[in-house]
Amino acid sequence: MSRFSTSRLAARGLFQSIQCQPQCTAASSAPQWNRAFSQSRAALIDIPPKTKPHNPMELLARSVLGKATTGAGDASLNDGQLNANSLAQDLNLSPDMTGEEPYHFHIYSHRHNTHVTVSKPNRDAIISLSCGNLGFKKSQRKHYDSAYQLGAYVINKMHEQNLVNKIHALEVILRGFGQGREAVSKVLMGAEGTQLRPKIVRVSDNTRLKFGGTRSKKPRRLG
Repeated sequence: MSRFSTSRLAARGLFQSIQCQPQCTAASSAPQWNRAFSQSRAALIDIPPKTKPHNPMELLARSVLGKATTGAGDASLNDGQLNANSLAQDLNLSPDMTGEEPYHFHIYSHRHNTHVTVSKPNRDAIISLSCGNLGFKKSQRKHYDSAYQLGAYVINKMHEQNLVNKIHALEVILRGFGQGREAVSKVLMGAEGTQLRPKIVRVSDNTRLKFGGTRSKKPRRLG
């Protein structure tokens, strides 16, 4: 047998082994692959679809009324016209949880004066006073003491008009960085604001930021 025939036979055997190997492996691994694929399909079918989290007020309403968490329960809630406000009143929830607009206590303080305004939820002013309304003139209006007396006077006016009992929620809005900012805040934190403090639901800063704007006045030069 020549060396060419030997190499031809060796190549034929190598080709047969390579050709047989995928068939054997495919035949042996087919049941396992089918089993694994069927298990993955079953797992995919058993996995519940991802649903959007329910509204806390809606879940609370369903638990109180004994409604099932289905589409029929949603329809019954809509038909019954059950809103968050009526539910909050029945459960004695705080007004801030219902999303109602609170009353506003504005403190506008700059380096020359302090203004305090109490407004309704629709932004209509109820009381609007400044240090000048208390008799302070010119440079006396910018001091800490005048702003403190203004805060105490406004709270006293609120008691006289019985606003403290009408207010269900109060938002304190600060604007400016004058001395009256801290003075009126001290009034709210002191004995004068004892009945108002439990009703404060939010404190925000509404100080305006200047972007560009008009040209500043030239600086004054002395000497």
